[in-house]
Amino acid sequence: MAETDTRTLDTAGARLRYDVRAGTGTDDRPLLLIGSPMDASGFTTLASHFADRTVVTYDPRGVGRSERTDGAAESFPDEHADDLVRLIEALGSGPVDVFASSGGAVNALALVARRGDLVHTLVAHEPPTAQVVPDREAALGVCADVRETYLRDGWGAGMAKFIAVTSRTGPFPANWAEEPAPSPAAFGLPTEDDGSRDDPLLGQNMRGCTSYRPDFTALRAAPTRIVAAAGKESEGTFAARAAAAVAEQLGTPLAVFPSHHGGFLGGEFGQQGAPAEFAEALRATLDDQRD
Repeated sequence: MAETDTRTLDTAGARLRYDVRAGTGTDDRPLLLIGSPMDASGFTTLASHFADRTVVTYDPRGVGRSERTDGAAESFPDEHADDLVRLIEALGSGPVDVFASSGGAVNALALVARRGDLVHTLVAHEPPTAQVVPDREAALGVCADVRETYLRDGWGAGMAKFIAVTSRTGPFPANWAEEPAPSPAAFGLPTEDDGSRDDPLLGQNMRGCTSYRPDFTALRAAPTRIVAAAGKESEGTFAARAAAAVAEQLGTPLAVFPSHHGGFLGGEFGQQGAPAEFAEALRATLDDQRD
């Protein structure tokens, strides 16, 4: 891997840390890898497969090394989009290619809707927005309940519901609230509430991310080539269904990538995908119709 240059950027309400790995090849268009609330460390393996390109990763506001300076308890996609605009402008390279996954894909859609001129190609991998799925009302209710459970009962209870929601296949039923709550112990999670309420996923980003409605009019008008993608093993899950709905709204085919929601992971956070195969599919997608 190329040596990493870590930089600091002050934005409205946050101080961001981001990493630039200079590529060894001749491609002068940076590849920006975006997660949320996952920080830059989650892209270590994927970045290693693009050593020929300049790769940029960052910690979103309120996560990892990037602190909020406004004291706010929640973050929203439009705030993340503003951070990303400033980050790309700070690179001074012109339009970038973007691979964005999960909440990062939601934030990237907000970025392109606002400043499509800054992004040449966006691969939006499994953006979990409840606003686009056919079972919208139930999905919004389920996602809100995950956060409410966390605020009421703590991290273990909230995370147990989150895992149950994200791993479930098929639409959420209208009577989902009548279903028994999953036990944290069943997932090896703590059953006691430690009193903390600062989790970046369940507290800070859950509501804003899942309730975000993409501006499809702006996205279709943007100069950016947008590819909505989902993992082969994710079929039927909430985030994959949302990706398919985004693709339908854009009038483009859904790209199917290897593995699952974290298919690019190579052991980060104790999770294993198929990073070599995933990187190959990503490279092919980025190279397709390349200027």
